Amino acid sequence: MAAEHHPEHTEIEDEDEGDLFIDSGDVLAEVQDDGDHPMDDDDADDAHEGHEHGHDDDMADIDVVYEDTSIHHFPHHTASVFAISTHPTQPIAASGGEDDLGYLWSIEDSAINNDDNTNDDININDNIIAKLTGHTDSVTCTAFSADGELVATGGMDGKVRIWRRVGKDDWKTWEFLTELQGPDEVMKNCQWLRWHPKGSVLLAGSNDTTVWLWQLPSGNTMQVFAGHTGPVQCGDFTPDGKRIVTACSDGTLNLWDPRSPTPIFKLTSSDARFSLPGGITSLAINASSTLAVVGGAEGGVRVVSLSKGEVVGALEGHKEGESVEAVVFVDLAGAGVGGGSGVVVTGGTDGRGCIWDLSTMRLRATLEHEDAVTALLAHPHPKTHLLTSASTDKLLRTWDARTGNLLATHKGHQGPILAAALAKGGDVVVSAGDDSICLVFATTEAS
Repeated sequence: MAAEHHPEHTEIEDEDEGDLFIDSGDVLAEVQDDGDHPMDDDDADDAHEGHEHGHDDDMADIDVVYEDTSIHHFPHHTASVFAISTHPTQPIAASGGEDDLGYLWSIEDSAINNDDNTNDDININDNIIAKLTGHTDSVTCTAFSADGELVATGGMDGKVRIWRRVGKDDWKTWEFLTELQGPDEVMKNCQWLRWHPKGSVLLAGSNDTTVWLWQLPSGNTMQVFAGHTGPVQCGDFTPDGKRIVTACSDGTLNLWDPRSPTPIFKLTSSDARFSLPGGITSLAINASSTLAVVGGAEGGVRVVSLSKGEVVGALEGHKEGESVEAVVFVDLAGAGVGGGSGVVVTGGTDGRGCIWDLSTMRLRATLEHEDAVTALLAHPHPKTHLLTSASTDKLLRTWDARTGNLLATHKGHQGPILAAALAKGGDVVVSAGDDSICLVFATTEAS
C-alpha cells in the first residue's frame, strides 16, 4: 500500500486564548534526506528467535517453574527490553531493547484487525506489526504521538527515528518517516522522549545539556533549549501544552516557553530549599499545569510552583542515598476523595512507593516492593484510585491509592522489570523486562 501523506501540523493553538504558542515559523533547520526508505513488508514479518516465555536459554537443563499470571507475551527481543509505550487508542505497544531493535506489536492474541486469520492456532509471529530498525545501539525509549499516527524511538547511538501509520483502513502498516537532526548524543544514557499533548511536536533531552524540539512530519527543528550544565535526565510538556519543564543531573530545573530559548525561570542547587544532592532523576507535572514534583538521586523530593517559580514543599520519605526513580500524580478527587492540591506518588530504589497529600505535604501511605521501583502508573478515569507499580523484584503490583492497600500482584518475569505502561483504558498493564520478554497483565480484577 502506498504511503498516504497527511496534512502537516504547522501550529498548536492555545485553546483558551486563541494565540499560537508554537509556530511553524520557529524553524531552525530542516532535516536532510538521509536515504532511508519505507520499510519493506518483509520487515514486519521477520521475527527474531527469542527466549521462550518462562524459560531462560542458560537454564534450559534446569527444571524451574515460574508462576505466570500474564495474559499475553511478546518474546521476540533477544536481549534486555529497556522501553515500552502503548498506543493511545489501539491495542498496540512499542518496545525497544538492547538488541538495537524496536517493535510495534499487538498486545492481544493476534495481529490487530487481522480479519483474515481464521486459524484457531494463532502463530505468535502474528502479533508483530512492524520491526523498527536503523539503530546501531540499544533502543532506550519509545513514544507514540497524541493521535497515535506517529511513533518515535530513541537510542544510545544518538539517533531519534520516526515511523508513521500508512493509510486509514487499519493499524497494520507503518513506514519509516525520518531520522531527526540533533546533537551527537541525543538520548545517550537518557530515557525520555515526549510528544506534545495536542500536536505532532516531539521533545527530547540530550546528554550534551541541551533539549531539542522538533515538528513532525517535516522533522524541522523548532527550538534548541540550552540552559543546563549536565545531562538532561527528565522533562515533559505541561498537560496544557503551553510550557516545558526539564531537569538535569546537576540539580537544575528549568521552565520554558516553547517559543523562547531563554528559561522563564530556573531553580538550581544554589537555592538551599531546592538543592537535591546527586541531581534530579525524575519529575511529574499535575493535571492543571501548576505544580511539578521532582525526585533526586539521594532520596529527596521537592514540590515546585510553576506559576511562582519557587519551592513550596520538601517531601522526605525515601531512604537517604536511594534514588527516586518515578513520580506520578494520582487523581483521587476523581475517585471521590478530597485532596486539596492533589496527591502524588514517588518510587525509589529503596523499594518504597510513597503516597503524598500535597495539601498537607504529609505521607498518606507507603507501598512496598522488595527491590527498586522502576515505574508508577496512575490509572485513568473511572478507576483513578488505582495505581500500578513495577519493580526490579520481578513483580508488578496494583494498589488502591486511597488507602495503600495491595489489590493484585502480577507475576511472570524472570528478571528485573525495567519499564511499564498502561493500555486499554488501564484495563491492562504492559511490562518490559531484563529477561528479554514483554508481558501483558489484566488489571480489571483490581477494583
